[in-house]
Amino acid sequence: MGIYLSTPKTEKLSEDGESKRLRYGLSSMQGWRATMEDAHAAITDLDANTSFFGVYDGHGGKVVAKFCAKYLHQQVCKHEAYAAGDIGTSVQKAFFRMDEMMRGQRGWRELAVLGDKINKFTGMIEGLIWSPKSSDGHDQVDDWAFEEGPHSDFAGPTSGSTACVAIIRDNQLLVANAGDSRCVISRKGQAYNLSRDHKPDLEIERERILKAGGFIHAGRVNGSLNLARAIGDMEFKQNKFLPAEKQIVTANPDINTVELCEDDDFVVLACDGVWDCMSNQQLVDYIHEQLSSETKLSVVCERVLDRCLAPSTAGGEGCDNMTMILVQFKKSVESDEPAAEKAPEEVGTESQPSSENSLAPEEVGTESQTAQSGSS
Repeated sequence: MGIYLSTPKTEKLSEDGESKRLRYGLSSMQGWRATMEDAHAAITDLDANTSFFGVYDGHGGKVVAKFCAKYLHQQVCKHEAYAAGDIGTSVQKAFFRMDEMMRGQRGWRELAVLGDKINKFTGMIEGLIWSPKSSDGHDQVDDWAFEEGPHSDFAGPTSGSTACVAIIRDNQLLVANAGDSRCVISRKGQAYNLSRDHKPDLEIERERILKAGGFIHAGRVNGSLNLARAIGDMEFKQNKFLPAEKQIVTANPDINTVELCEDDDFVVLACDGVWDCMSNQQLVDYIHEQLSSETKLSVVCERVLDRCLAPSTAGGEGCDNMTMILVQFKKSVESDEPAAEKAPEEVGTESQPSSENSLAPEEVGTESQTAQSGSS
């Protein structure tokens, strides 16, 4: 769905970076779509031994994806659980916090800035005249003070975004996902899916949607949204008698934790614009093929996007915005005890991805903390 251009915009926003333990490359491209609604974040130094990567695929507009790219990783660090080493809890809270922060005058103002909502007559960004009373705490990320203003009762955006993030700390990889962007790891050349596409027809999603008073028509929530989990989309989160994780659409992420080992080659995060065109294993194989002759990871990402881009809009696939992040582990890292190599463990059976190549017998994760508060 969406409006297409007569010729695709193939200019790419690409970037490379590295830390002691890993290096990454990323690229994003608007493609055939009339607007670019993807966003991303790549931070090698979230703290001294932690890196953060996230892809955000917006729908109905770009602002929620941009908001997440700006604030989600900051909120992960803010939560007290993060300091205590419980990254899973801090990430889950950060996903929910995005919805909270986008409400009210302050949320409206921030979204207006990110969406370039300029008043034609004054040339001012609407909402900016209602500044917070104490504006000196600008780098205090969570100083999200209540603001008075004409949008104080703003319920939040009707547009939304997927969020798929990978956090790497020491030898641990944590993947959190809400929506249908996806994270895949290559272990000895084999693709393992570390996230699950949250489509409305999945049993656990369908059950929650119906219990919350929603319905599914033609594979879409209430006949309109083809995702069961997302940040934003506040029209589907209006049941005042239910907690956030039990709403028709929820921001509650599936969380998988993986112990990294010497067999791990790289991790890929990408929006569905890529996964619609290539299976997990096809993409992993293609990346390995490219890495045999190309060392710059962003160039590998650019080649993937070009390969996925459709020659025309006739078929639909290959016509979406595309964003991909490739994170490669540096092999010089000392493995603790190479002799005691463990086979990959199951990732939490019933929260497994239903998509093709979704890790049947040899799951890579240790545990899935999906909906701890009981969305099943």
